Formats: sequence, C-alpha cells, structure tokens
Amino acid sequence: MRHILRRREWRADDFRYAGESGAADSGLIVPFAEWRSAPGQWQDFPHPLGVRLALTDHPEELAQYLPRLSLVAVEFPSAGEGRGYTQGRLVRERYGFTGELRAVGAGVKQDLLFLLARCGFDSFELAPGESVEAARAALTRYDVAYQPGDERVSLRAQRFPSAA
Repeated sequence: MRHILRRREWRADDFRYAGESGAADSGLIVPFAEWRSAPGQWQDFPHPLGVRLALTDHPEELAQYLPRLSLVAVEFPSAGEGRGYTQGRLVRERYGFTGELRAVGAGVKQDLLFLLARCGFDSFELAPGESVEAARAALTRYDVAYQPGDERVSLRAQRFPSAA
C-alpha cells in the first residue's frame, strides 16, 4: 500500500491509480489525457476522483472539471523539473481548486517540499528513499520567505509594510 505525506501526517493513501489494484471504494486517480478523452464517463463515479497532470498538460483545460475533483496530482519526474510548480500554483490560485493538491514522482524530494507547499501543494508522494521525518522537518525549515506565496508574510512585506 502506498503512503503519502498529507498535511504533515504520514498516512495510507485513500486513492489508487487507474489500473492499480485496491479497495473498490477508494478514490481513483486517472491521467488527465484519459479524463479529457471521455469526461462524461466519470459523471456518475460513486467515489472521490482525482486527475494526474503530466508535464505537457495545460491546467486551463482542467479548470472546468475541478468542481468534480477531490484531488489533482501533478507530476515531478525529476528534482530539476519546474513546470509542476506552475501547474500547481495555477490550479490552486487562478482556478480556485480547494481539494487536495499532490506532488508525485521521482522529483518529490524532501529539500523541495517547502517550495512545493508555498505553491499550494498540501500532500506529497515522496520519491523512493526519502525520509519521512526529514520531509516533515523540511516543511517547517524556514519561517520567512522572500516572495509572497502561502500564509507566511514575505520578508519584503515585513521590512516595507507600506509597499506590500
């Protein structure tokens, strides 16, 4: 069974990927390409649904379906790949997604979790070999950020309150 770090808690995943065995009543994550090819087939699915965005998928094409989704998983195939940050930020801020935003893939390393959380990700499917305790610690490693993002007040806003 797969585990995820969700809101700093290490827990069993409530979702399974399309084609993966698991409990029949668990949530299902389907690739966005599959969803896009027949979005109507998911209308009556009785359990939570999620979509997995590939690097080449465009979040604006997903926007109309977000009210039906419980989860959006964004791929990070390597630690140096940054497109997922933008996809996550767009889904969360521009399109107003309030469900679970999950980072998945080999690039989900503990040293990037702070930045991912600042972009709106609230759950992480850690890359193989990553330490859960190091990942938890990484989420609270810094208490000041340079740029605005999450609930933290940016360093600029702290130093120049009238400019914020």
